Amino acid sequence: MLALLGLAACGGEDGPIVDYQAGIYPASTTFAARCANPRRLGTDPWTGNVWPDRPGSALHEKHFLRSWTNELYLWFDEVLDRNPLDTGGSAGGVPEYFDLLRTTALTASGQPRDRFHFTFDTDLYRQQSTSGVVLGHGISWSVMRATPPRELLVEFVQAGTEAAAEGVQRGATLLTLNGIDVVNDATQAGVDSINTTLFSPAAGSMHTMVFRDRGSTSTRTVTLAAANIAFEAVPTTDVINVAGTSVGYLLFNDHTAPAEAQLKGAVEDLADAGIDELVLDLRYNGGGFLEIASQLAYMIAGPGVTAGRAFERLQFNSKYPSLHPLTGQPIQPMSFHATTRNFSLPSGQTLPSLDLGRVYVLTSSLTCSASESIINGLRGVGIEVIQIGGDTCGKPYGFYAQDNCGTTYFSIQFRGVNDVGFGDYVEGFSATRMVGEPQANLPGCAASDDFTRELGDPQEGQLQAALTHLQTGACPVMPLQKAQSGAPVASWDGIDSPLALRKPAPAPWRDNRILR
Repeated sequence: MLALLGLAACGGEDGPIVDYQAGIYPASTTFAARCANPRRLGTDPWTGNVWPDRPGSALHEKHFLRSWTNELYLWFDEVLDRNPLDTGGSAGGVPEYFDLLRTTALTASGQPRDRFHFTFDTDLYRQQSTSGVVLGHGISWSVMRATPPRELLVEFVQAGTEAAAEGVQRGATLLTLNGIDVVNDATQAGVDSINTTLFSPAAGSMHTMVFRDRGSTSTRTVTLAAANIAFEAVPTTDVINVAGTSVGYLLFNDHTAPAEAQLKGAVEDLADAGIDELVLDLRYNGGGFLEIASQLAYMIAGPGVTAGRAFERLQFNSKYPSLHPLTGQPIQPMSFHATTRNFSLPSGQTLPSLDLGRVYVLTSSLTCSASESIINGLRGVGIEVIQIGGDTCGKPYGFYAQDNCGTTYFSIQFRGVNDVGFGDYVEGFSATRMVGEPQANLPGCAASDDFTRELGDPQEGQLQAALTHLQTGACPVMPLQKAQSGAPVASWDGIDSPLALRKPAPAPWRDNRILR
């Protein structure tokens, strides 16, 4: 059998080594957990199992990725078969090799079809996806201009943090950071320091920031310590009276495990208030756990229209037309979950519902993946979705996170479609586009993110546009343009300047549709 697979057993603990043969893919389990740097001995605190790692090499790890990709990647037949020795030999090059294991196909607009391929440290992935905790200052940033003269605005401040206590507010402009001119600094050392301090600071490090508050000419100086911050998934819920109509507003930022309890509580409050309409703010929600999206969609629509219907059907690569590749069982659609699923509440608790026939959704290019599934899943059972804001990111794809040797790999493994079989929104959902896939072009209005107001303020640009449409059935006369400058940079991939602010490693629950 070894000869047939092109394997040669080596002595010692390293396990099998493969002499690369084009088109021959031994099972990925042959190489799993054969690590160049095995993790510590003992028990994995997250799973309760003994660590699987055994001594191996970078070549083992690359052969694992090659075979695993061929087995599960959605477009496995579009991946060029590359010799693992071509990146770093037997001693390195694992991240570089993984980056090559994807399709090079483009969408109709010329974007890479797979622009969602990445890795993350396994311990950090587990910590952040289950708790929402990130190391930083309690501030999320909107990069309006990444190169000099830069413009960096406060997008959101987590309540209860040092930044909130110091009065840092949405819409404030960051002027200097530890004495460095954020707007104009043209040195590599300066921009590197800005990038590190904002997006990957050392725990406990102190940083002095000078802000200009929105609508002000004066400045404020604050000194903040970098700390582990738990960002709320549902930071704002409110009820707005609009000419006798009770309108609920729900800001939903992350599909993390804590979102289960926070969403249940928020919807219970809205149901108790007897709302007539709902505005769901997903403008900063890049996704996460798909089951959380299913729960929220159920809570919006209720049992009447969702019973026996599919929230999302998964479609894997052509090797698995009917059987699930990980379980070997027939592929079953994901239902609209009417109960809790043991994310942050014990399983089996009945979820509340609003029983609404339509929902207004506030969107941007940051609205992605599991967030788009909410839109698509609701539309699949006849709920009217009215979109206010920018086009969504266009990711009807997802994956099962895969750990190997301390790195978690994210590689597209499935496509999701709704109850009527639609999932072709690779260019995103849009309220303004007149071409392309008609089912991805929704009723609604263009509206800009408005940094002159707090999120949830009825006068904030996107929310005001939704309330105007709700009252009149029409969009504002002109799209509201209250932001201090142009649209924020949603994808920094094309910025080549060494003086540009650099996109940090993506948080594992953002820009993703993740299944457990």
